[in-house]
Amino acid sequence: MGPRHPEPRHPTCRTLGLMEAILDAQNLRLALRRVVANHGAPGVDGVSTKALVDYLGAHWPMIRPQLRDGTYRPHAIRGVEIPKPTGGVRTLGIPTVVDRFIQQAVLQVLTPIFDPHFADFSFGFRPGRSAHQAVRHVRRLAEDGAEWGVDLDLEQFFDRINHDIRMARVARRVQDLQVLRLIRRYLQAGIRVDGVSAPRTAGAAQGSPLSPLLANIVLDDFDKELERRGVAFVRYADDAMIFVHSQRAGERVLTSVTRYLEHRLHLPVNTAKSAVDRLTRRPYLGFKFLKYRGQYRIGRARESLRRVKRRLRELTDRHAPGRLEARIQQVNRYLAGWIGYFALVDTPTPLRDLDSWIRHRFRAIVWRRWTRPRTRLRELRALGVKEWQAWELAMSRKGPWRIATGPLNSILTVAYWDAQGLQRLLSRYETTRLRWP
Repeated sequence: MGPRHPEPRHPTCRTLGLMEAILDAQNLRLALRRVVANHGAPGVDGVSTKALVDYLGAHWPMIRPQLRDGTYRPHAIRGVEIPKPTGGVRTLGIPTVVDRFIQQAVLQVLTPIFDPHFADFSFGFRPGRSAHQAVRHVRRLAEDGAEWGVDLDLEQFFDRINHDIRMARVARRVQDLQVLRLIRRYLQAGIRVDGVSAPRTAGAAQGSPLSPLLANIVLDDFDKELERRGVAFVRYADDAMIFVHSQRAGERVLTSVTRYLEHRLHLPVNTAKSAVDRLTRRPYLGFKFLKYRGQYRIGRARESLRRVKRRLRELTDRHAPGRLEARIQQVNRYLAGWIGYFALVDTPTPLRDLDSWIRHRFRAIVWRRWTRPRTRLRELRALGVKEWQAWELAMSRKGPWRIATGPLNSILTVAYWDAQGLQRLLSRYETTRLRWP
């Protein structure tokens, strides 16, 4: 995936006061379009993105002067617990849509102020930068000889960032007290889980438009420290990896940067998950790195394949209701985003295996829906199966999975699923890579 187009230019404090730039009509229109396009879930007030325009029509005349004079109070954040891929749960904070709209307007004005000063090797949530660029840079560093990685895990990073440290970093470039007060109020907005609200003294809501920028502002100090030391690194939000030429050097770096993060930025490092290892043994952003004849190739991390299979099992559960066409469309939509991200890999063979596995699951769905022998006989005849084979299959007592593995595989072929609209991952992979520069 190539670089995204640069962000449109927005009014800044060079032409207007900072709050006036945030409240500029052009900036607000852009913020509104982006919040509505994201289709996020409602916050504690239940207002959806579809209803945001009407909501602002009724309430913006009261909200705008409050923002201008510094009296606006954000709503509480709706907390939603979602399972982690590695086990346990994490709390996702969902602001109300009007607060997301305001934060987006603030983000659009602050980004041109802070982003040009960020480190070159910070790739997360920045205009014109992407996870793919981060992964490609990791490969370049490895090919240059830095084959050992210091994999840092910041423990509950978004939940533990100190508000005072964060605001001090923001205040280095923002002197507008109203804007600073508004950002602090967003940081301190209470979180409501199952109807119970609790104040927050640290951390930031991960569903907030401002959170990624504020995280980059805090971690930019860390980036600058690594640059000062002359250490090669890549960072995507809180996923940081430092590159060295030996295990011994990596262990020294891990000890010193852990001390810096915990003492200077008050960010605890999860020592159980942080490690020094060869790059070929440490995945990064869902990708793994394979060394072949002296060159590095990019592949999918094992956990990435496990995760996509978990989701596909849910979408292709043969006991779930729903028309086959609708199930196929769901799978296609989900895989469109997945392959758009993982088309970066140099090893497409697992995609061929995944394609086959998905078709296998759909054949099992079809067989289970042909519940009675008479139904099976009718459907098999309609597919042009020979009479003796149709009778043999129709009367079989094998389960759907075994039938899908054997005879049904030669009946419900790849061409059959192409006709049903099930898109092939391998074809999408090849098409996506052809579009890249």
